[in-house]
Amino acid sequence: MAVLNIEFKASTSKLAELEALLQQHDPLFIGEDHQVDTYFNVPSGRLKLREGNIENALIHYEREDTAGAKASRVLLYHHKPDKALKDILIKTLGIKAVVDKRRRIYFISNVKFHFDTVDGLGTFVETEAIDKDGSIGKEKLQAQCDQYAALFGFTDEDYCSVSYSDMVLQNVP
Repeated sequence: MAVLNIEFKASTSKLAELEALLQQHDPLFIGEDHQVDTYFNVPSGRLKLREGNIENALIHYEREDTAGAKASRVLLYHHKPDKALKDILIKTLGIKAVVDKRRRIYFISNVKFHFDTVDGLGTFVETEAIDKDGSIGKEKLQAQCDQYAALFGFTDEDYCSVSYSDMVLQNVP
């Protein structure tokens, strides 16, 4: 399934406060997931196998490494936990990086919120405005991201331009 996201990731030392702020807007709480994302060596974009107690998916995405909200083209395959899939990916592609995180997941309409504590990196908020079928459009997705970035009070210095895997590889918190 191909999906268009406009998304941002921001570093924060106020994770609990920002989560409480979002809760004032009556989001749907999906749960807390312990996720291990294994990134593989691929010629373009990023390919990761997500293993969690809520979300399990093979995800390929292409996105610019710029700060702030940006477009991400995502191919997503939901799977049941299966050691054989991971073994095949490791054998054929090799591991690039592993990201281990605790993630609290919420939705408001088509907007997904992650409140992340990432081993070795710190705490972050990710917001994804998601258009699964092309009915919302890039402009509305961008406006949704802008709305929630303003709600959380993020400034340019808070935004992360790269993925968690890049941060792990750079050993940058």
